Amino acid sequence: MMNIRKVERILQSKMTTEGAGVLLRRVFGFDESGLLDPFLLLDYFGSDDPDDYTAGFPWHPHRGMETIIYMVDGVVEHADSIGNKGVISSGGIQLRFPHRTRA
Repeated sequence: MMNIRKVERILQSKMTTEGAGVLLRRVFGFDESGLLDPFLLLDYFGSDDPDDYTAGFPWHPHRGMETIIYMVDGVVEHADSIGNKGVISSGGIQLRFPHRTRA
């Protein structure tokens, strides 16, 4: 038997800036954290204007969280604070798991 769940709430994205001034649409991550646990936020970048995103994101830690980048269309160079780097292109995905040290 299929259990169909009811849509409880439709969220509207909001324009915001992150990092060094990257313009994006935040789908959730303002005050919905209890509603969508364990997810922290979901951002959408989709501009043809390089001024909206070329400032990028200064070095910042992602301690204790996993990040997922899915590239719908386009190309992005990505590097993190522990030396991982690469290019993500259309249809590509990057998974970043928390850095764990052995005792």
